[in-house]
Amino acid sequence: MRLDREHAHALDAADPLRAWRDRFVVPHSDEGRELVYLCGHSLGAQPTLATDYVEEIMRDWRNLGVEGHFAARRPWLSYPERLAPALARLIGASPQEVAVMNTLTVNLHLLLVSFYRPAGERTALLIERHAFPSDRYAAESQVRFHGLDPARDLIELEPRDGESCLRTDDVVAAIERDGPRIATVLLPGVQYLTGQALDIGTITAAGRRAGCTVGWDLAHAIGNVALSLHDADADFATWCHYKYLNGGPGAVGGAFVHERHANRGDLPRLAGWWGHDQATRFEMGPDFRPSPGANGWQLSTPPVLAIAPLAASLEHFDTVGLTALRQKSVALTGYLEALVRARLSRKVTILTPEDPAARGAALSLRLEVDRNRARTIFDGLRTRGILPDWREPGVIRAAPVPFYNSFDDAWTFVDALQSELG
Repeated sequence: MRLDREHAHALDAADPLRAWRDRFVVPHSDEGRELVYLCGHSLGAQPTLATDYVEEIMRDWRNLGVEGHFAARRPWLSYPERLAPALARLIGASPQEVAVMNTLTVNLHLLLVSFYRPAGERTALLIERHAFPSDRYAAESQVRFHGLDPARDLIELEPRDGESCLRTDDVVAAIERDGPRIATVLLPGVQYLTGQALDIGTITAAGRRAGCTVGWDLAHAIGNVALSLHDADADFATWCHYKYLNGGPGAVGGAFVHERHANRGDLPRLAGWWGHDQATRFEMGPDFRPSPGANGWQLSTPPVLAIAPLAASLEHFDTVGLTALRQKSVALTGYLEALVRARLSRKVTILTPEDPAARGAALSLRLEVDRNRARTIFDGLRTRGILPDWREPGVIRAAPVPFYNSFDDAWTFVDALQSELG
């Protein structure tokens, strides 16, 4: 593969998705210079259409008041439900299995109330040792909520010595070994620090064989890699919308509940009015009757202003399709990897799996220098107009997102990182 800048320009010229960059607002420096924005795995760039969607709601609110719930161009009462088909296509589910609600960790707690039901000898919750802190906090607090001891009832997986990623065989082996103790398996679709895409199908099957409920955190997976939650037979999943789905800072989250649980009255849950069956919701009765499917886990009236940017972004996803985005993503991330290996191999270790099927649109690069020096290098990138993100200890995560990043962005990043490393 050619690795000169001219070749990067040639790849961009041949990119069938290159025009989509103009439909996003790439962040700028204080001087008005467009940044090389490689942080879409943390906060996606703003779709230009988002402003129109938000202003539409503001206009309807101004002109219609409360009647906007029914009479707005996109009625607020059904606003989140309109997004379910597009989200269902992204995670491989039916619309009934998807709900737009709350935020990721709130949804995680709500779903664990239903699906983490320790009883008898089956009391443990299986997670990864290096889970995103919010997931670990949620898991540990759920264990304590049930009067159990995390030292005994929180089982944590970790990679083998000298490795950065979990092996699927090791995860399956752990489930098979501790299966009689495990009530629930909770793992990430894509690991936040390494960027590893876990084998959801194989792991879920192992958990189900062992009699466990199985849930997934899809924060870094949705809109990034192909998913088949329904066919994988996962019990539940949750995610945020502000990373690859470009829903804006703190955007409303999403949840998946498999259709086999759609009408289960025996599942305990925390209830709210918005989760009540729509047919009788406005009768204001005292008895809770959950909506079928994932919507039955909703609590409160959805914040449509916060959902509007997501609606704009999903319009783009539906137009382009995840297949085309994933095709570019594989090529773009592969190009970034080739540049790093060719120019930085002595000073950088790639933590992300080499196999494209085992990763999404990001590489995690551990700088082989001391921590203070690594931080100085990262800060130096920012002064050069390049914005990846930083994770302890000494890891730079760079995400070339196919909607708005280019091959030239990848080249510029590596060239600058090489200069900063010296």
